Amino acid sequence: MNIRTLTNDEKLPWDLLLLADPSRLIVQEYVKNAVIYVGELEQKIIAICVVKETAKTIVEIMNIAVCESMQGQGFGKQLIHFAVQEASKRGYAQIEIGTGNSSIPQLRLYQQCGFRIVGVDFDYFTRHYDEKITENGLICRDMIRLSYEL
Repeated sequence: MNIRTLTNDEKLPWDLLLLADPSRLIVQEYVKNAVIYVGELEQKIIAICVVKETAKTIVEIMNIAVCESMQGQGFGKQLIHFAVQEASKRGYAQIEIGTGNSSIPQLRLYQQCGFRIVGVDFDYFTRHYDEKITENGLICRDMIRLSYEL
């Protein structure tokens, strides 16, 4: 997979962005002033990673997704490692990510990539999303916060 920065003149790959975050309005807000990395195979975008500075020394992965037919092949892990390397090159001290309590495969992936659980934002998804989110047989209520020290 080739990873590159999405240019300003390219359309956002909404299909991928909405895989990771069902709220178009929320996504529209955090993609502003963010760096968007895309993973390509044969010139087709199959993965996305949105990284945004949240403090002078901290960036956060706001959205990461791999097209459903390509999941489970290590592309997400490649994108995370790329984002971590880029953040380190740019002098950041920490990279963060948040995910739902019901996002079991994602929690596993982030921890395999070296992220540590640092907190829980209770009822985050019930406060910020109008529609109930259910995945893996669980209602998504809380945001699990993870961090990676660079």
